[in-house]
Amino acid sequence: MRFILGSASPRRLQLLSQIGVVPDEVRSIGIAEDPAKGELPRDLARRLARSKATAIAVSGNELVLSADTVVALGRRVLGKPMDPAEADKFLCLLSGRRHRVITAVVLRNSERLWLRDVVTVVRMKSLSGSERRAYVRSGEWRDKAGGYAIQGLAAAFVQRINGSYSNVVGLPLSETAGLLAGAGYPVAAAWPRQA
Repeated sequence: MRFILGSASPRRLQLLSQIGVVPDEVRSIGIAEDPAKGELPRDLARRLARSKATAIAVSGNELVLSADTVVALGRRVLGKPMDPAEADKFLCLLSGRRHRVITAVVLRNSERLWLRDVVTVVRMKSLSGSERRAYVRSGEWRDKAGGYAIQGLAAAFVQRINGSYSNVVGLPLSETAGLLAGAGYPVAAAWPRQA
């Protein structure tokens, strides 16, 4: 069975390697990620992940995995900031508040599609202007939903999380491993043996 990662995200590739899963191939399809009018954050994540997975052609012996992560403050989606000013605006909005990180994961073969979404609640401390400016100067916010990376410098801003840490990074590993195993992909078979 060939495993295809339908994402160009280096974070998803790295996360999969943590559970011993190395794709045979990486294929990514660029799609518009803007929410439809009135679309809720969870529905957006599910739609985008499904669209990415179904846009990739698969043969009978291939599995493709796609995912999409959305940061939501209430019903508001905080996407990937376009510039430093928007990154700072997102940090202002998240400062001292709880928000949700929703990742929808889709696994499909030529006959079937599996979908799972995971929600993690993150509480960020109140950020000073100098903390926000320093973070924006770091550039770490680029290409990150919500404008921050919990696995990087922004770890200093996160007071607590309720749910999956790997989900906030970009791929909920426990749920992803379960989907792969359910589809017949031998996740644990790739793990190294101890001498």
